[in-house]
Amino acid sequence: MKRGFSFSVTVVVSAIVFIYFCTVFVFIDRWFGLMTSPGIMNAVAFTGVAFMCVLNYAYAILADPGRVPSSFMPDIEDPEVPIHEIKRKGGDLRFCQKCSCFKPPRAHHCRVCKRCILRMDHHCNWINNCVGHANYKVFFVFVVYAVIACIYSLILLVGSLIDDSQNDKQHSADTFRVAYVISGLLLVPLSVALSVLLGWHIYLILQNKTTIEYHEGVRAMWLAEKGGTVYKHPYDLGAYENLTTVLGPSIFCWICPFSRHIGNGLRFRTAYDRVSTSSTSK
Repeated sequence: MKRGFSFSVTVVVSAIVFIYFCTVFVFIDRWFGLMTSPGIMNAVAFTGVAFMCVLNYAYAILADPGRVPSSFMPDIEDPEVPIHEIKRKGGDLRFCQKCSCFKPPRAHHCRVCKRCILRMDHHCNWINNCVGHANYKVFFVFVVYAVIACIYSLILLVGSLIDDSQNDKQHSADTFRVAYVISGLLLVPLSVALSVLLGWHIYLILQNKTTIEYHEGVRAMWLAEKGGTVYKHPYDLGAYENLTTVLGPSIFCWICPFSRHIGNGLRFRTAYDRVSTSSTSK
C-alpha cells in the first residue's frame, strides 16, 4: 500500500484547513480583532499549535512505521534476549507465512499494508498508514496537538458568540452563521473523540503496551487466572521508564516529533532484563 493522500486523509486535511481559517479569521477577528494585541497573540498561538499539528500529521502519514529486515533471524541462545515470543499453537517461534520471514518481538502482519510492521499498534485509515515502531511517537504527538487545537478553537468559538450577544453584534453574526454551525458540528465530536483517543494512548504508554498487546493481554490474564497464576506484561518497566522508552529520555522532547531514542525495533527492554541484571550483580 502506498502512503500518502487517500480519501480519509483528504477529509482530515480539509477539516484542518476549514477549522484554522474559521478560528483565525472569524472567531479571533470577531472577538478581539486581528490587529489588536490579544488578537495577534491568539492568532500566533493558534497558528503555532496548528503548524505542529500539521507537521506531525504529515510525518505520521509519510514515515515508514517499521520494516522487518529480510535478514532477521531470532537467536534463541542470545543471553541478552531473555524472552522469545512464540505461537499459541505448537510453541514455535513466530513466522509470517505471507512475508516468509520470522517476526521480531512485538511485530505483526498488517493485512492492509501487506507486510509485517515492527511494534505494530494498529492500522489507521485517517493517516493511510500503520502506526508502528518508527511513527508511534509522532502519531501520539499529533493527537496531543490536535486535542489542544480543537479545544482552543472551541473556546474561541464560544467566546466569540458570547461577545457577539453581549455587544449587540447579532445581525452581523448571521453572516457567519454557516461557519459557526459547521465548526461547532466538527469541533464538539472531534474534541470528545480525540480526547478519548489521547487518554487511551496515555494509558497504553504508561503500561508500555500497544493496542494489539492490550487485547492479547486481556486473554493472557484470563488464561493466567484460570491456571492460578498472575500475568504481568513483560515490557512494563514502570510508569516513568515506560514514558521515556516511548517518548524519549528528556521531558523537553516529549512533544517534539523526533524519535532518535527508539532503537532498531528488533529488541526491547523487558522486566526480565532487570531480574537478570540484579541476579548477576549478586
